[in-house]
Amino acid sequence: MPDAAPTLDQDIIRIERELAHLDRLAKALDSRFRLPGTPIRFGFDTLVGLIPGIGDTLMAAPSAWIIWRAYKMGIRRRHLSRMIANSGIDYVVGSIPVIGDIFDVGFKANLRNLSILREELGARKRTQSRMHDKKNGA
Repeated sequence: MPDAAPTLDQDIIRIERELAHLDRLAKALDSRFRLPGTPIRFGFDTLVGLIPGIGDTLMAAPSAWIIWRAYKMGIRRRHLSRMIANSGIDYVVGSIPVIGDIFDVGFKANLRNLSILREELGARKRTQSRMHDKKNGA
């Protein structure tokens, strides 16, 4: 009869898979392409954001998905608030013609949000590991 509750190792594997998926998405949105001859990287967020009126609104959906997945992974409200603020800033400033497109290249809200998520999950993983070690007498 299989255990109903996932083990710590199973949770870690599930979270790592989810993070890998979100990482690919954030990189595609923010740094998929390189401007030839420069270290400047940009992604689909910048390209689609060039479409007047709807580009930035369209790109809000995948950004919201990253935040939603972070919420489902249980990160704390203050970190979610930072992620929402990053995406909000990206949306508002990115909506300004030309200036917003240049801003998008440098700000990279999705990669920032993934970094916040990784930091929070790393801290949680360290805490759980210490608790597990104490429970098992290590």
